[in-house]
Amino acid sequence: MKRLFDLLVVIVAGLIFAIPMILVAMSVGLTSQGPILYWSKRVGKNNRLFNMPKFRTMRVDTPVLPTHLLGNPDAYLTSIGSFLRKSSLDELPQLWCILRGDMTVVGPRPALSNQQDLIDARTVKGIHLIKPGLTGWAQVNGRDEIELAKKVQLDYEYLDKKSLIFDVYVVLLTFYKVVKREGIQH
Repeated sequence: MKRLFDLLVVIVAGLIFAIPMILVAMSVGLTSQGPILYWSKRVGKNNRLFNMPKFRTMRVDTPVLPTHLLGNPDAYLTSIGSFLRKSSLDELPQLWCILRGDMTVVGPRPALSNQQDLIDARTVKGIHLIKPGLTGWAQVNGRDEIELAKKVQLDYEYLDKKSLIFDVYVVLLTFYKVVKREGIQH
């Protein structure tokens, strides 16, 4: 049922966001040097690595670190990077990962391959046994503003609560949070 939900969301979102995705791609290409998409190694189900795309919001010389670990993240943003992040438009290419089966619509956000502390904490709790999501329970409960331990706790709560109805609730809450721009630092 979850896979059917994922495919339905990808088809609907693909139709709704096709033109905005083209406009974002053109904007990224016209406003900064480098590729339109940024691909990063992410940790998926069973801690398997996969490549995840985003529209590029940072300069090409940005260190490969979680944003909160950059000394001054704003210094690395492209001219439209902040807008893309705050509107979550940079995340739209991840619909491809859902279509491929590497991700799901709702689940824990995929860790960067170098976030060993997060990977280890999730593995201890069994969170690594499910696919990462485009959005998740931790995302709608703080996003960039929560500490690692709290993020893992919320991901673990998702394991307990996960169901199709709960996933629909998280998706609706995600839209609400994105529109309000809650929990976004960069």
